[in-house]
Amino acid sequence: MSLPDAPKNFPTPHYFNAEPEVASARRTIEVSLADGTFSIQTDTGVFSHGRVDAGTKVLLMEAPELPATGNLLDLGCGAGPMAMTMARRSPQSSVWAIDVNERARQLTRDNATSLLLTNVTVTTPDDVPEELLFDVIWSNPPIKAGKKELHDLLTRWLGRLTPAGVAVLVVNKNLGSDSLAKWLGDLGWNVKRISSRQGYRVLLVRRS
Repeated sequence: MSLPDAPKNFPTPHYFNAEPEVASARRTIEVSLADGTFSIQTDTGVFSHGRVDAGTKVLLMEAPELPATGNLLDLGCGAGPMAMTMARRSPQSSVWAIDVNERARQLTRDNATSLLLTNVTVTTPDDVPEELLFDVIWSNPPIKAGKKELHDLLTRWLGRLTPAGVAVLVVNKNLGSDSLAKWLGDLGWNVKRISSRQGYRVLLVRRS
């Protein structure tokens, strides 16, 4: 199965907008993992309002151990469950959380503050320092944004990995995870499937 193009008449989800048009309605949820449980706020107009997305949960359960230090990236942070988990698991690292959605960024800032996580920096993609490279990237990439947007996003940020850096991506197998893995491989990336669970593939991507 190939990756889908965004349908021409399909409305863009609010969480792809810089400023969501829907009214804010925050809701607190629990993120329960093997290494602990924590609470975060979610909001309308932000990806996966009122729950932890199933793909995100799979990545959080299956991702390899993080380095003790370094620069870590939550690519497309939403409310920040990945960034919070990174910061909790690797408290001496610098966690960057980026999203085009301002409401998502504010949620992630507020969630980090509530959890007393001082090693999280939340910003827009364009405000990440150009010289900064990442040791680890985690992402539940926006398949529904369309093939071109997805490819542009991954090309841009995978190129910011350190020479030994790794990216962990979770993609629904019915939305083209295998085609995405092949595309990345054709570009010269080393791609390994490290988990297949609940309809999702978890891909480990590193430089060849």
